[in-house]
Amino acid sequence: MDYIPVFIANGFYRNKTDFVDRHVVWSYRAKFPKVDRYLDTRRLVRLRDSILVTMDFQRPTVSHHEDVPVSYNIAEYKTLMRKRWNPWEDRPVETAGELCMGLRRIVNSDESRQLALLELMEDHPKVIVFYNFDYELDILRHLGYPEGTEIAEWNGHKHQEIPTGDKWVYLVQYTVGCEGWNCITKDTIIFYSQNYSYKVMVQAAGRIDRLTTPYTDLYYYHLKSFSGIDLAIGKALKEKKNFNEGKFVGWSTKPMPKAA
Repeated sequence: MDYIPVFIANGFYRNKTDFVDRHVVWSYRAKFPKVDRYLDTRRLVRLRDSILVTMDFQRPTVSHHEDVPVSYNIAEYKTLMRKRWNPWEDRPVETAGELCMGLRRIVNSDESRQLALLELMEDHPKVIVFYNFDYELDILRHLGYPEGTEIAEWNGHKHQEIPTGDKWVYLVQYTVGCEGWNCITKDTIIFYSQNYSYKVMVQAAGRIDRLTTPYTDLYYYHLKSFSGIDLAIGKALKEKKNFNEGKFVGWSTKPMPKAA
């Protein structure tokens, strides 16, 4: 499916509908669009191989990924799951996306996550921090960083340059900053929260993994709790898939039941 734009550009298919009609069989059991199998795969493999260019090179870097366990407010998490009530806007939760957003807000706002980041900065005084939401940015802006730490941002609000001092934190929003810039002056990224997209996570990690980097060892720290939603997102990413909100809460196209 990821090759569709390239196949169309090369004139193999008229449009996405043409490709889907000829090759895709959707799963009738799934509550969301899910490919069950592909038809005429020999043709697909032949077309793919005809446009791919082999690039033989040996990447000199070694990536070290480490999960950093953090806590979360279990009582608030269970209450939101049970009552389906949005405490920030004082109204019922109406969609699967809104419910997942609320669960993530409870998990990502926990003080233990903030402390874990500060502890990592004791050993890594210069770090790039990836985050998802504006409330996370507000937290990250006001943490008790070591004295003299410079804070810069790359997001929908600001496009600041990477700091050059001895102590700094570069706050990067996934959607805006997962591509289009590089950093070869640092070897460490902290993922304050996970993104739903496997591709985005790989692109974000690649910001410091460049052929021109002077570092051999690159360090990636993933702050994760044992909450249901963190575990589900982590499982999807491990399988190189995108996290599906509707599947997580058992909902696809119908509104969430309103709280009593």
